[in-house]
Amino acid sequence: MSDADDLDGVQPHDGEDEKADDRGRDGTDGTGKTGTGTGSAQNVGSTPDAENAGGGGEAAGEPSAEDTPPRTPPTPRIPLPRVSVEDGGRPLPAPEEPAAPQPVRLEHPILKSLLGAWALAACSAEETDAVEVHLGDCGACADEARRLREAVGLLHRSESLDLDPALRTRVLEGCLERRPPHVPVPDWAASYDAETARLDALLQDFGDAEWHAPVRLRWFRGESATSRRTTVAGVIAHLLAVDGLIAVALGLDDPLDPDPGDATGRPDATGRPRGGTRTPAQRTEALWAGAHFPPTRSVRGPWREQTHALVRTVSFTAGGPGGTPVSYGGFQLPLQDAMLDRAFECWVHAEDIAEAVDYPYAPPAPRHLHGMIDLAARMLPETLAARRRAGLASPARTRRLMAAGRPGRSLRLEIEGSGGGQWLIPLDSPAQAVAPGPEDPGGAAAVPVDDEVAHVAMDDVEFCRLAAGHVSPEEAAAGQVGDRDAIRDVLFAAASLSRM
Repeated sequence: MSDADDLDGVQPHDGEDEKADDRGRDGTDGTGKTGTGTGSAQNVGSTPDAENAGGGGEAAGEPSAEDTPPRTPPTPRIPLPRVSVEDGGRPLPAPEEPAAPQPVRLEHPILKSLLGAWALAACSAEETDAVEVHLGDCGACADEARRLREAVGLLHRSESLDLDPALRTRVLEGCLERRPPHVPVPDWAASYDAETARLDALLQDFGDAEWHAPVRLRWFRGESATSRRTTVAGVIAHLLAVDGLIAVALGLDDPLDPDPGDATGRPDATGRPRGGTRTPAQRTEALWAGAHFPPTRSVRGPWREQTHALVRTVSFTAGGPGGTPVSYGGFQLPLQDAMLDRAFECWVHAEDIAEAVDYPYAPPAPRHLHGMIDLAARMLPETLAARRRAGLASPARTRRLMAAGRPGRSLRLEIEGSGGGQWLIPLDSPAQAVAPGPEDPGGAAAVPVDDEVAHVAMDDVEFCRLAAGHVSPEEAAAGQVGDRDAIRDVLFAAASLSRM
């Protein structure tokens, strides 16, 4: 019996038949190679010679690689991101323009009936457009609409949060004309009364955040500007301390001293001069340093009571102590001028506070502003002389000081605006009175000056800001004609009027 017969007589195992069937279904042996048809014959009876004899390993009837159809790649379960229009290079679609709203077409009787609602701003947008287009064509309806709008204004007049600073003065004047006061406020104290009342009204609705808002006090010293950082409450404490100079002169309590009744100027227990003889800066620093905590909104009460006490005291004395000297430490001012000075500083620091809280603040009434400018003009000659003694005046054109009462060089100071006027500033004699200009006949009498060497023109508010140290002399917007050195000396002297 041959080997082939032996093989034919052997019955394959059931499991082997299943494996052979599996390998034969797709023509592969499970390793990716093509078989000859039955797996058992391939594994048992194949030899290298038989493979070579088969023509390169291809059996009869076996499909070639060229005849096998290509396999389709499986579809991914997660789709790939789509390419945007910008990255694909295709043109962008044109944007769709919204359709223009069609105007509402209404008849004349309907438009006329809508005039009342239009005057009250109660119409819809379409009705408002239709009525306003109609008013441009119909004169009768336009007149009717104007009368209706004026009537609405009478029913509900719009009110501004920022009142006219002259409103209080006009109301008081109207009241005093009807019923004269038993104790009138002197004219030279009216500006202080008005400015403290305006500042108190600004502070009325301040919250804790506003009271602690940062404020920078600015003034001019020597040849340059200087500043001091504080808060809104610190500014009110500063006004309280410096207004105490007038309180000391009037015999009132001094907010600085533990013994308010001692205004003699004797040193206190620490050897320092008492409040009545300190400079404004010394008094302010002493009040700030003496507080256990930084100033808060509680400082408003003492400051407010002190301003009322000052106005009440000068009013009850019937203006008698107007010439009482008020010591500022390094110099003195009559009480009338000191009240003007305190009104000026109250307005300047009120603007500092309003700027810190981003709130508008208007200048004083014109007649009060004129008095403040007049005080600054009258203080310029002595300030010029002090700068010359300190070597701060222009050295090339400085002349010796003239004797008191003798004429000399002068500068014409022209202040434009409702609170302005003209003043002739003597340059060589500090004791010579400031002469009023031809447009200011109500000024103080003065010895005439024989040599007008320069002319300076400025806005009234701008000059006040220069005198407050808020504008540098080089940046002051002024019209200047004449002696450049004299103009420079006067502008720097005006800035030197400022102090903390």
